[in-house]
Amino acid sequence: MEQFAADLATMVRTPLTEAHVAAMRRVGKEVTLQPGELIQEAGAPITMFPYLLEGELEAVDPRTNARYSTSSLGPGQFFGELNFLSGGNALMSGRAVVESRVLCVPREAMLRLMSEIPEMSDIVITVMAARRRRIMSTQEGGLTLIGGDVDRDVRRIASFASRNRIPYSELDLHSDEAAVVAERCGLQQGAPFVVFGADQVIDPPTPRAVARVLGQDISLHTEDVFDVIVVGGGPAGVAAGVYAGAEGLRALVLEDVAIGGQAGTSSRIENYMGFPTGIPGGDLVGRGEIQAMKFGTRFATPRRATGLRQCTDKLFHVMLEDGQEASARAIVAATGVQYRRLPWEGIERLEGAGVYYAATEVEARYCRDSEVAVIGGGNSAGQAAMFLARTARHVHVLVRGPGLAASMSDYLLSRLEAHPRITIHTRTQVVSLHGRDMLDSITIRDAHSGQDWTLRTNALFVMVGAAPNTTWLSGLVELDEQGFVKTGTSVSQPSGYATSCPGIFAVGDVRAGSVKRVASAVGEGSVVISDVWAHVNASS
Repeated sequence: MEQFAADLATMVRTPLTEAHVAAMRRVGKEVTLQPGELIQEAGAPITMFPYLLEGELEAVDPRTNARYSTSSLGPGQFFGELNFLSGGNALMSGRAVVESRVLCVPREAMLRLMSEIPEMSDIVITVMAARRRRIMSTQEGGLTLIGGDVDRDVRRIASFASRNRIPYSELDLHSDEAAVVAERCGLQQGAPFVVFGADQVIDPPTPRAVARVLGQDISLHTEDVFDVIVVGGGPAGVAAGVYAGAEGLRALVLEDVAIGGQAGTSSRIENYMGFPTGIPGGDLVGRGEIQAMKFGTRFATPRRATGLRQCTDKLFHVMLEDGQEASARAIVAATGVQYRRLPWEGIERLEGAGVYYAATEVEARYCRDSEVAVIGGGNSAGQAAMFLARTARHVHVLVRGPGLAASMSDYLLSRLEAHPRITIHTRTQVVSLHGRDMLDSITIRDAHSGQDWTLRTNALFVMVGAAPNTTWLSGLVELDEQGFVKTGTSVSQPSGYATSCPGIFAVGDVRAGSVKRVASAVGEGSVVISDVWAHVNASS
């Protein structure tokens, strides 16, 4: 199966050429580092691209201040990973081992060179992506989560970090290692917490606070006007970000949970053209995010749009949950759908503590060797069941209807039916949840027999009742009776993606009449930018 990036240990590395180095010399400057001197500090903004001319550099684990991995960088190599593209903060420090000469190129100047010299861009991005994959696999990126085994706030951060490809490590709350970290941070032992580096406690422990420490929570100002704001970071939104950047538009993508959207939670997409062995949804969309950043598109996560208004200057202002606003000449709505909260008593306290709306590596760890229930009859539910069956004792797929043939792809249904640790229960529904702080069981009603039965489980995955995310549009566009955005001829517009309000476009699952597939969402996000460009050009 394809992955997010190449394996750093086995990839064939192509060095930057003499011509590339000459181009960097024209915009950079040489500095000399003494042994032990830092070229980049973990947690600090990345402002330059360090290329080693002479000497030796090492990456430093911010938790221990020791060398990361067993290797170092020599002449002809450069320091940095994907946060360089996003403009975030460094995950690790860079330190001189011996006296070293480094060519330091300002970040903005290096990004311009990469846009002008595609061969240089290919080399840099390939290495940086492979390094991110390596840091994620070794779980040594500086972020440490303590207590995810018992605390749902820490679990939410684990899910946020995993889905956004942020490296982190986890410690059980009552482990000896957790006690050492708590003492170093001056905290009470036995209480959950999150720390970056050796002792920077992230308080409150929220995804937004983590994003702020890592520099992903960019500041937005009303007077800073983008050409287009894409609201939603799923396949449609990221594709729009790629093409907007490629067409020279100043673009911003806002996402409230994780780049990838619902598609990002899929453990394996097998019917997307070009990936015969399949690819995880998060890795597929993550590749698109890198492409978009290469073209200059900015991403802000987690930032949730709560409203939209249009001022007398015909600019659009997206209102965010923290009171900030982001302004643009055009809006692309790509917010997709979300699973509805089902009407069970006590569901609020159990969300993230046994009730989940995505099945990723994080959730799978919390229900290893357990009985697991999945509600839903679509491909998302089927893929979740197959993924969870790798580590769960048994997976129960609960379907309200008489079968799955009408709602699930045939290849996936065949696999579920053949799997020895998956049972499909038709004409069933969950009627109640049990557990005080964590889910411990559910009551299931069987319509065949009319009887209720109890399943002891600490994990229930809800993948039904998808509703469009359109409340943030604040009534500026027409919706159909289900709440999806009407476009094209239904609102007397020549473009199939134009809404009833000029300058607002809709793509992907949130658009009425769209085909709910990743490939079609990517296509819509790509095509809509020609309409956006025409609108922005006319309004300018």
